[in-house]
Amino acid sequence: MKIRIYYEDTDAGGIVYHSRYLNFCERARSEEFFRRGMLPEGEEGSGFVVRNIEADFLGMAKLGDLLEVHTTLLEEKRSSVLLNQKVYREKNVIFSMSVRLVYVVRGHPKRVPSELLEIIRSL
Repeated sequence: MKIRIYYEDTDAGGIVYHSRYLNFCERARSEEFFRRGMLPEGEEGSGFVVRNIEADFLGMAKLGDLLEVHTTLLEEKRSSVLLNQKVYREKNVIFSMSVRLVYVVRGHPKRVPSELLEIIRSL
């Protein structure tokens, strides 16, 4: 997924806020579901929640930059997946994170539905 940096993403110096990288990664994950006409959730009261994030800030982006987010599935378990997401500016990785997502139904971990897992595998 490609993302253009706008004023709302930056501080007074035109540098992207650190928390925006998490937003960009979230959008990239969700966009794959939307592209297929689905929501990143299953039955009512269900969906993915973040269990853990490990992030590395390796560079920076500025106002007007065009970034690209790449997502890779590292591990799948019964009720969770571990993803690696990298944000590139040109050909350089400027942000990398591993994120563990747990699928919950009404607040309790449940098996990830196969149709959602297939989309995640395609990332």
